[in-house]
Amino acid sequence: MATSTAPRPARGTARAAAPARPPRRRRSGASLPYLLLLPAAAVLALVLGYPLVRLVLISFQDYGLRALFTGVVPWAGWANYRAVLSDPQLLPVLLRTAGFCAALVAGTLVIGMLVALMMGALGRRMRTAVTLCLITAWAVPNVASTLVWQWLFQPVYGVVNWLLTQTGLVGDLVQHDWTTSAASAFLLVWLLVVWQSVPFVALTLYAGLSQIPRTYYEAAALDGAGPVTVFRVITLPFLRPILGLVAILSVIWDFNVFNQIWILTQGGPNQGTTTLGIWSFTTAFSSNSLGRGAAIAVVSVLLLLALTAVYVRRLVRSGEEL
Repeated sequence: MATSTAPRPARGTARAAAPARPPRRRRSGASLPYLLLLPAAAVLALVLGYPLVRLVLISFQDYGLRALFTGVVPWAGWANYRAVLSDPQLLPVLLRTAGFCAALVAGTLVIGMLVALMMGALGRRMRTAVTLCLITAWAVPNVASTLVWQWLFQPVYGVVNWLLTQTGLVGDLVQHDWTTSAASAFLLVWLLVVWQSVPFVALTLYAGLSQIPRTYYEAAALDGAGPVTVFRVITLPFLRPILGLVAILSVIWDFNVFNQIWILTQGGPNQGTTTLGIWSFTTAFSSNSLGRGAAIAVVSVLLLLALTAVYVRRLVRSGEEL
């Protein structure tokens, strides 16, 4: 009987010919980023989430002195919001807040950009000195710096009034009170807030300037481009994402300015420097209507969230186009 002489396939050849399956990813590795973010999310929920939820709850309640003493808080529904939206003071306060915020953001960005450009043109030692001065000014708490600012512009013995009087350009300002008119009071607060905000913007923009390749500036110099053209064609496009970031942060910070206005003017004169934050505080504690003050605060949060969402959306789109 004839037997087959064909060689048998080696053991395991069929298995070796089959394509290897890709290794499965471990689920623990995919969930690791979320586990690392969990502590920060818990802290944010505790520090920001609970007060915000509590604020919204109070805005729907008739929370006043009676509720504080008796512990019984009647439910007001939408009454607080109707009272705030129908208040004739809402529109002037809203326009005043928006205009003041826009002036603060514009001043901070312009002066911060000029300081950043100056730091780029300085030598190493002078740049280090300017950086230390900016960090020192930024590190001072806003309440302490506001009290110092109040002393500088104090009538009779204020240093700024004395210096302006010594120049002889604006007359005798020794006894001038900067808080007697809304325009000068806003100028006083504007100078203070911009002085406190410029260090962060200047240092952030200088960090962006240091990342621009020097070859672009060398090529522009060979082409005979002037400083304005170099700034418009090279510097500004590179700094556009950073400018968008510091702009949105400045909007958030300047929209909620409270300490500086309250310490310097307390919303005066004649409510001429009353913003949404000051209005919410005075309504809640001066008028003893915590529910209505909470409603004003909630309206402020919603306006700021809407403005921030629109700006972030535009910023993301511009980043995708770049």
